[in-house]
Amino acid sequence: MNFIAKNFNELSLKELYEILRARSEIFIVEQNMHCQDMDGIDFRARHFFIEENGKVLAYLRAFYADDDKNIVKIGRVLSMTHGIGLGANIMRQAMADIKKNMKCQKICLNSQKSAIEFYEKLGFKTVSDEFLEESVIHVKMEFEI
Repeated sequence: MNFIAKNFNELSLKELYEILRARSEIFIVEQNMHCQDMDGIDFRARHFFIEENGKVLAYLRAFYADDDKNIVKIGRVLSMTHGIGLGANIMRQAMADIKKNMKCQKICLNSQKSAIEFYEKLGFKTVSDEFLEESVIHVKMEFEI
């Protein structure tokens, strides 16, 4: 397994295809979300993925908040196989890369309610009440650098 971190313009066409395929499989098929996945943020995001034999096994993207370059947002966090530590693995490696290369003071994300404990184990703290996003209950979470 290989951990890869790239900006959008560094991704190969095959890597981009595999990322979009994985996101579609998890969010559209598995979680039955009806949303516009390709939202224009990918162009300005740093993409993190674990791949093996050309297939994306885990993925997330990180990007600066529109209004504050001291804040990096993480989104589209996924693991193709649950319960084997891929999610924690990619989060830890991505957070280390973000601290080193994106020079921010805070990392934020919107967590599905079912994943709050997962993010808390990584040091994130809940900073909002519950809200609906794509018909799924979420909370905003933050990690102070």
